[in-house]
Amino acid sequence: MSTPLLSVTKLRISFGCRVIIPDLTFQVESGDCLSVIGPNGAGKTMLLRALLNLIPYEGEIRWTPGARLGYVPQRVVAGQHLPISVRDLLAAKADILKLPEGALAGIFHEVALAPELLDCALDILSGGQLQKVLIAFALLGRPNVLLFDEPTASLDELSEERIYERIHSLKEEMGITVILVSHDLSVVYRYSNKVLCLSKGAPCMGPPHEVLTPALLEELYAAPSRYYRHIDGHRES
Repeated sequence: MSTPLLSVTKLRISFGCRVIIPDLTFQVESGDCLSVIGPNGAGKTMLLRALLNLIPYEGEIRWTPGARLGYVPQRVVAGQHLPISVRDLLAAKADILKLPEGALAGIFHEVALAPELLDCALDILSGGQLQKVLIAFALLGRPNVLLFDEPTASLDELSEERIYERIHSLKEEMGITVILVSHDLSVVYRYSNKVLCLSKGAPCMGPPHEVLTPALLEELYAAPSRYYRHIDGHRES
């Protein structure tokens, strides 16, 4: 058997006396698209930050040698007092990574973002444009793993669909492993081969159509389940 790309064993995340994730063990294989779901406060964002080694945790998180991680947050704060352009943001990372001059143009092409946006300030971009810029930022350095934290949380339905289609295309074209936090269960069914459910009870993981039963969803969200399932390409609620 091949070595998993990611192995998480007995992960525990806490802040003071508050335990966010008490005991979590799971694996991710190369090429997976893993969606992480659960109610607010279940620790979805904290899990991503632990995987990126941005917060303290107990237990073990082990990436295989050669894993290169890219991260796309929900949003960035770009205030009027700090007018950073798209070019400034991407060039700063390209300089740190010592990338060739043509790297920015190549990344813009891959995320289907118009080159004329390079000199626009971040705070005047639309939600969809900004998310594409954040994906471009994450792709600099050619990661083979992308972690997304609710990448379409503030977008309209059309922009949301285009972002998820772009993420799926990148996965298929570049062989990238995706770990995705999402509240949209239709996206989970459509794009993910695995889903990790976090809740106050024991976490569970497996293929979406096996794991996401009405009973489990009602338990996760503490309310009668109302969700979307994709069956043979049709959406039913």
